[in-house]
Amino acid sequence: MLSSLNPEQLQAATAPFGHNLVIASAGTGKTSTIVARISYLLERGVQPQEILLLTFTNKAAQEMIGRIQSRFGSLAKKIEAGTFHAVSYRWLKAIDPKLVLKQPKELKLLFKSIYERRDLSHFETKAFAASTLFDLYSLYQNAQMEQGFGAWMRKKYPEHEELVPIYEDITLEFEELKSEYGFLSFNDLLLKVIEYKERLPHFTEVLVDEYQDTNNLQGRFLEALHYNSLFCVGDYDQSIYAFNGANIDIIASFHYRYPDARIFNLSKNYRSTKYILDLANRVIAYNERIYPKKLEVMNQKKAVPPKLLAFFDLYEQYEKIARLIKLSSTPKDQIAVIFRNNASADGIEAALRDQGLSCKRKGGQSLFDMKEIKALFDLLSLLLNPKDLLSFIHIFEYAKGIGANSAKELYEALIRCGEGDMVRGVQEPKDIKNPFAKKERSYQLALFEDTLQPASKSRFSHLAIDERIKAHPLLTYPRMSEDAVLFLEDLRVLQKKFRRIKRPRQAIEALRGSFILKYIKKILAKNRAKRKDGSIDKERYYQTIERIERRFALIAHLAHNYDDLYRFYNAMVLGGSEMSQGEGVNLLTVHASKGLEFSEVYVVDLMEGRFPNLRLVSKGGSIEEERRLFYVAVTRAKELLYLSYAKYDRVKKQEFLPSRFLQEAGLLP
Repeated sequence: MLSSLNPEQLQAATAPFGHNLVIASAGTGKTSTIVARISYLLERGVQPQEILLLTFTNKAAQEMIGRIQSRFGSLAKKIEAGTFHAVSYRWLKAIDPKLVLKQPKELKLLFKSIYERRDLSHFETKAFAASTLFDLYSLYQNAQMEQGFGAWMRKKYPEHEELVPIYEDITLEFEELKSEYGFLSFNDLLLKVIEYKERLPHFTEVLVDEYQDTNNLQGRFLEALHYNSLFCVGDYDQSIYAFNGANIDIIASFHYRYPDARIFNLSKNYRSTKYILDLANRVIAYNERIYPKKLEVMNQKKAVPPKLLAFFDLYEQYEKIARLIKLSSTPKDQIAVIFRNNASADGIEAALRDQGLSCKRKGGQSLFDMKEIKALFDLLSLLLNPKDLLSFIHIFEYAKGIGANSAKELYEALIRCGEGDMVRGVQEPKDIKNPFAKKERSYQLALFEDTLQPASKSRFSHLAIDERIKAHPLLTYPRMSEDAVLFLEDLRVLQKKFRRIKRPRQAIEALRGSFILKYIKKILAKNRAKRKDGSIDKERYYQTIERIERRFALIAHLAHNYDDLYRFYNAMVLGGSEMSQGEGVNLLTVHASKGLEFSEVYVVDLMEGRFPNLRLVSKGGSIEEERRLFYVAVTRAKELLYLSYAKYDRVKKQEFLPSRFLQEAGLLP
């Protein structure tokens, strides 16, 4: 592998142990250099389990290990590789198998159920919505942990001073609940690893890909690791994740933090032609240079200068670009349309469809993000782990009359009825007069008073359910609906079945036949078949039912390849996040395009305000980051690059000026 490297790559790949930083600009062979470095370590006798490779996506890690495997065989699989989060999860599960990773959407629901118990209506300042406050708390964890959340909020949003104690209390209760049920967020994975740093393995070398996108929390994670040598690869001109807490100062200060640091520069660009690279360099030169670099063009194909496309109207832009793509001789899967904001995607997609061209939107909805599939795995998770409060909430929210907070109260009542055991709370409940008694909190702030009175169980006596459920204390809950009672009965039946089920395929088939999933399937089909006037399109309803059944059948087919139910669940839940759907022309946000390359690229909506996105700049972003986004977008192109803008939006009756980046690129007078 070393023999295929150019001199710069070879020097970096064979660097002595220590603190090494490789500045790898777009198209300069970053991946080849990392793979060669790992090969060099193995050839020098470093054991594979003593190597840690941290990448931005699990897919990137798999690709690198795959290339190493071609040279070293099964030895390569012993290398510890993956994202910061994936590696952390493996370590933590080995330390405490009871910990459960939850996706942001699920934790946001739990957060919302806590938030909704607060009365924030009487404050002068309008409170942040639950989802906004959740995102701010996540950003705080990524970007700033040296001060408390309250102090951080006061500094960032001084106008919310009177609300900050309540915000703090919500996050405190949120953390208590997560701890009680063993839930971990993605941030928690890193925080826990830092907490358990004395129990972590020792590595001869730690390699970090996409180092420019490291946030402060990941920086602290790296500092907690035990290693002899650190090998980081990145490009400050491609640091585009500040909105998610990425801190460009981490790569910029490498040589200050590590006085023995060696800095290597990969300057030979194998991707783009001279004209494309010159344009990108002209624009990015307006940003402050952190490490000096000058790229050399290695692409010897016939070079065509980038072309500027100017249109009067926004939709004229999309339509004419779609026609250009249709006439292009470039294979359609080698063409990409890149945009700053997702709002641009709908127009270009509609125009492409109108031309009879298929397309795919990177990051399109995964099979595992479909509501029916999420419901199936929520139900499976609840049966495998009865402590999974969030899965219970997700399922029972589908029952008529039950919201997130009501579902949470039902679950907590089941725990009380089962004296700490949810399954016993369903199967053999203790006859508690009021299972909905609230926990006392010494720091309750702005909480709603709960004045609901117990209701009679007899209102459900007509239902064809087990006598134990008819007598269940939960039926005194005033918000309890018939649907929720039938869900409770079905949960009782499923829990008994799962005592005998061992194989994943058998489990999925049992769930497919359950009342709960059949009910959810009908609810989803009705929602998707609803006309504008509220009536149901019967043909679309039955088509949707059929599609949902096909998706369930696909999961059952996947289950056939597994013998262990827990391994199957973990593989399905953690393995479905990096999928996209469709084929044909690639429609991508700049962030989604990172790391990819295409023969022909269109960067659209290059208008001042849209790209750069001045609204985000005014909210704490920077023109420098917007310029780095432009640099990333144009350097996805290998041979053909089109930059386009429109002067007018006829729907919003809004006029546009061309982006300043077009001026900086030398394309405007």
